[in-house]
Amino acid sequence: MEIEKKLKEARVNAGLTQEQLAQKIMVSRQTISNWENGKSLPDIISIMNLSDLYQISLDDLLKGDPKMKEKMEKDVNTAKYNKRLILTAGILIVLVVAIYFISVLAGGAFRDFCESAVIWVLIGIGVAFSGTYFNQKE
Repeated sequence: MEIEKKLKEARVNAGLTQEQLAQKIMVSRQTISNWENGKSLPDIISIMNLSDLYQISLDDLLKGDPKMKEKMEKDVNTAKYNKRLILTAGILIVLVVAIYFISVLAGGAFRDFCESAVIWVLIGIGVAFSGTYFNQKE
């Protein structure tokens, strides 16, 4: 059975309206409607909350729906990518700060160059993060 049918059936069996369910798991009523109509899929946290609320195992909720499996794989890959991106940016920032402080101690033209470079590197990191953020929204 597809997840949208399982979710609606479980909600009806629990005697809840979409509005009541939305309040219990802290999402909008429209989100519940979209899940039950197959327009979108719940994230893993919402699935866990629904599983607890309905007293249905995650296995029973998730098995047999290839769309949900694909979404969960995508969510896991996105989380891994974001973790790597944050780690890389953190390392870059530490290196930039270290180079900047070394340049302050060294002084002269090297200091002037590093001051300019630090600004551009930080702008580049900001652009990289904003590009990743907007790509994830699509």
